[in-house]
Amino acid sequence: MRPHRKRRLRPGPATGAVALAALLAGALPAVSVASPADASPKHTGGLSTGRISSLKPSGNYFLGEHATVPLKTATEGDVSKVEYFADDTLLARDTTAPFTGNWKDVPAGQYAITAKVFNSDGKASTTAPVNVTVLARPTILASPITKQVRQGGSTSFGVHLATRPAHDVTVTVGRADGTENLTAAQRKLTFTPENWNAPQQVEVVSARKGGDLENATFRASAEGYKSGLAKVQELAPEASDYEQAFLDQYNKIKDPANGYFRDFGGILVPYHSVETLMVEAPDQGHETTSEAFSYYLWLEAEYGKITEDWGPLNDAWKSIETYAIPPHDAQPTNDKYDANKPATYAPESPRMSDYPARLDSGVAVGKDPIAAELKSAYGTSDIYGMHWLLDVDDVYGYSSCTDGNGPSYINSYQRGSSESVWETITQPSCDDFSYGGRNGYLDLFTGDSQYATQWKYTNAPDADARAVQVVYQAKKVAAQQGKSADVADVVAKATKMGDYLRYSMFDKYFKKIGNCTSPSCAAGSGKDSDHYLISWYYAWGGALDTNAGWAWRIGDGAAHQGYQDPLTAYALSTDPDMKPKSATGAQDWATSLGRQLEFLRWLQSPQGAIAGGATNSWDGRYATPPSGSPTFYGMYYDPQPVWHDPPSNRWFGFQTWGMERVAEYYQVTKDSRAKTILDKWVAWALANTTVGTNGSFTIPDSLEWSGKPDTWNASRPGSNSGLSVRIVSTGHDVGVAASLAKTLLYYAAGSGNTQARTTAEGLLDALNANQDAIGIALPETRADYNRFDDRYNASTGEGTYVPQGWTGTMPNGDRIDSNATFESIRSFYRDDPDWPKVQSYLDGGAAPTFTYHRFWSQSEIATAFAIHVDLFG
Repeated sequence: MRPHRKRRLRPGPATGAVALAALLAGALPAVSVASPADASPKHTGGLSTGRISSLKPSGNYFLGEHATVPLKTATEGDVSKVEYFADDTLLARDTTAPFTGNWKDVPAGQYAITAKVFNSDGKASTTAPVNVTVLARPTILASPITKQVRQGGSTSFGVHLATRPAHDVTVTVGRADGTENLTAAQRKLTFTPENWNAPQQVEVVSARKGGDLENATFRASAEGYKSGLAKVQELAPEASDYEQAFLDQYNKIKDPANGYFRDFGGILVPYHSVETLMVEAPDQGHETTSEAFSYYLWLEAEYGKITEDWGPLNDAWKSIETYAIPPHDAQPTNDKYDANKPATYAPESPRMSDYPARLDSGVAVGKDPIAAELKSAYGTSDIYGMHWLLDVDDVYGYSSCTDGNGPSYINSYQRGSSESVWETITQPSCDDFSYGGRNGYLDLFTGDSQYATQWKYTNAPDADARAVQVVYQAKKVAAQQGKSADVADVVAKATKMGDYLRYSMFDKYFKKIGNCTSPSCAAGSGKDSDHYLISWYYAWGGALDTNAGWAWRIGDGAAHQGYQDPLTAYALSTDPDMKPKSATGAQDWATSLGRQLEFLRWLQSPQGAIAGGATNSWDGRYATPPSGSPTFYGMYYDPQPVWHDPPSNRWFGFQTWGMERVAEYYQVTKDSRAKTILDKWVAWALANTTVGTNGSFTIPDSLEWSGKPDTWNASRPGSNSGLSVRIVSTGHDVGVAASLAKTLLYYAAGSGNTQARTTAEGLLDALNANQDAIGIALPETRADYNRFDDRYNASTGEGTYVPQGWTGTMPNGDRIDSNATFESIRSFYRDDPDWPKVQSYLDGGAAPTFTYHRFWSQSEIATAFAIHVDLFG
């Protein structure tokens, strides 16, 4: 588990618990609203609980031609009207109880169905969406839809029916097109009303070895049914097991039936996880992150390296540019930004009860030195960076910052270092005061004399840096293939993203770097506010009213070791094709490269692990740090930069993510500075990694830090004898294991270390032994799910904090007040098919166990297999 933090619906792959059967039967659950004394209607359940429950897409239904679906819901309380929608299309409206309607002539397609309930004051709440697929006719499904087989070998794909048949169905399997050297061993399959959805395997055999690689498409057909198709591609006989493992995992991730993506008109958007009941960095599994987008890019880059097909890489960047990077209409007032006054200061606090934080225009802020050169280089005032969090299925119902054609932009963390995901209040990135309180959600976080509707976005720089890193490596391989033109557009756009990524190098309020222990410390000018590290975030925002004259930008004065990416800095400062257009971009990244390597050396413990980071603004308010705090270019050592619940450097995954980038940089450059860091880190990691038999392995999980490093001296680095790390717990996180394997592979390729390679291969083999139907995963117990119902506790500072007297509502009518809990303002979770496991735990039962398929983790595994192919064949 990664303890990380910081639209309307349109047809897409159906996901989640769905029961159109309940709609057909008129069996919608009761939708209740608050009493007339309450200002906002509220429903107690989702649109459908139904008789069909599945975490995989989809609810598939064949209704027959010109079908009519009766829509009916039971209501109570103050209800004046109910409207039913399929995506943005109004299906029915009724102003008289029992509020029924009909969805007539239902066409085939994928829909998100919602009910919008109004009270007599016009207040409305909307149910969480129910996603369904309506079929034009009964359908046969093949899964995965693409498979690979070595010449002379065999593979298989599964076949099942999309809907329950009334009687037995005989399915015939045969070659639809392609080479006769690929044949199906099974020709007839029988499905019954009992086994219709249980996949039956079809073995495909490649008859020859050597020669040209060929393909064939196999059709599974039956009378009256739409056929299912599976494409089988030959691999060379000498293709490695890891190449096969990559392609198998790739096919599972890309198979629409497995639920890793939502399809918006042909543009795929990855979910954070296949499963919906998921709380860690995002607070729901069908949100997505810029991290997931960056891993989507990496997945397609490795596919291009192996297959020489770069189309999917371009598709992945199109997804990033269409949805992860806010379009101009969603950041409309950047032209009003004043680089001489980037933002108004507001102090952070380690106590949520200190919020809302009062804006203080009396605190001097520095000047933004890169805004003008970015606008000059790219001809726009808009920011070309990814926002970190999107609600793909619009579960919250904000439809924020969109025109109805994609995911909704949302945010969560807003209140200092102690705010964990369990204490967040998820809000729209475009706050037009439609929801929340009288000032939307703004006055929960920021104190001001008056409030204006506004947009605001937060960038997670490690994700943007990963995107640049991935494209750089793809560019090199495409050139070797003679296909540079196929990736040229992506290269140019990744370079542009890297130019804007420099906002992460600056102090939050552009104050001068070094010894800043009071809000009155010096404002920066030129580049003296640039620490040249990759910080935790940068953010930007402005007025929704295009006639209003303001916008703002902030950097971050806190840098975490796990976010540094020397390979990105190297690419953007040395590669002729990737040097930014701006006047000082390439030079800034050249400086950053050296600064990052120094930073990691400064933070390295005698054991080898890397400690937390440094800040230019203690407690986020330019406070005085503890006496004796060591410094790095005037920034103060922080063992847990940015957030403390849990401590930000506890998770071993931040070690592997950071060191993978260092190892990848070392493999490319053979820079001895990187090798010095890696030699110690790899030795520590190897000593604490065990690979057993039958897919078993153990790696570090949680770390505990004590002491502190020496103050940095670039000419004579200290020994850091006072800094120490202890492994508190070990585990078997499959994503982190893959990340560790990547680190070891790159290090082995650069240094020739055989133990590193052998251990990496052992981890890859162990991962491959833990396959399930849709990926590679292991069960995990979530003891932290006891926090679902925690109310704010003033003595501990934990729980969802809402100031006394503040009240508001979520889009579905959930009440926000001082009694709120994580679950009470996310009542949609009660309709999740996995909720009973959590409720049992809250009632005193055992902690629930889940087998999660996180997109980043599954892609990390796939790309780890591919990197072995890249480096060792």
